[in-house]
Amino acid sequence: MRLFAARLGLPLMIVVAGCAPAGTGTAPTGPISSADEPGPFDRRATAVAEAWQPGPGWREGYVPLQDPAVLIGEANFTPATQTAFQAGWYRKPADLPVRQPDDGTIRFPDGQLRVPLVSATDAFLTLTRGSDPPSCPQPKEPAIPPPPAPGDEPDDTVVGRPQGECVALTISKVELGTAPLRTSRGEAQVPAWLFTVEEIGAVVAAAAVAPHAVDAVPAPVAPSDTAPEGLVAAQDIVEIDGTRLAFRLGVGSCDTDITPLVQERDDVVVVGGTVVRSTDVCDAMLRMEPVEVTLKEPLGARPVLDALTGAPLRIGGN
Repeated sequence: MRLFAARLGLPLMIVVAGCAPAGTGTAPTGPISSADEPGPFDRRATAVAEAWQPGPGWREGYVPLQDPAVLIGEANFTPATQTAFQAGWYRKPADLPVRQPDDGTIRFPDGQLRVPLVSATDAFLTLTRGSDPPSCPQPKEPAIPPPPAPGDEPDDTVVGRPQGECVALTISKVELGTAPLRTSRGEAQVPAWLFTVEEIGAVVAAAAVAPHAVDAVPAPVAPSDTAPEGLVAAQDIVEIDGTRLAFRLGVGSCDTDITPLVQERDDVVVVGGTVVRSTDVCDAMLRMEPVEVTLKEPLGARPVLDALTGAPLRIGGN
């Protein structure tokens, strides 16, 4: 199963180009012995992994590591509908169910968990994130400009709708089902309200688990030692596909020689990267750089921790 970011302004699939060779910096599975003479990253990653001590909710409860609204299957996006999808611009259906359903079951690779659920009306707010679509009525047919007057030079007028148009998405069907979501216990089948979206020809799922049944992500514990020179933080996971792990590094606008690094252990995977800082004058803007590494084993339920902060990474942002 492939899990990838589909919200928070990320494209549905990021093609990773110009990355370091897969597996760069990979350490042997399990703790590193002194005979291996670990470098600065491996020492940092070992400290992060050994400090990771989540509470019982991480192993027994429901801790989502992905946006609660996810796209199911392929969508037929246009620039306008993709903008609307990422912004959460939906027209509220008049017949949206308001009844709270009975409890549902989350199915993890290691077991099941009964949880209370929310109504479709409440789940709809997950899609919109509480925001209303902008007021921007759309013409039903492209506008046709008048023919140029005799002697006029051709211009670059575009026939059709203006660039940057906005639309609101229409929900044509609502039903209760399940959706695959990344959690602290691996990929789980989570009760979700399934919204069929007319304009994109696809289903958007909103997790139906009641907020009080969701356990919080543990606070990160960063090593007390100073981070190695040039170490940059991993920001989020882009895609998990078997042994391939794609993520994004937060780098400076002028950083070069961006190298992803990973330490793979039996219980956790620690990732980060190194860069060469520019000696020239440069702005302080953070740039999100997609990179990838290849693991020795499929990720499974192992958390992915950032080597700089010790924080567990989510798919598509925090």
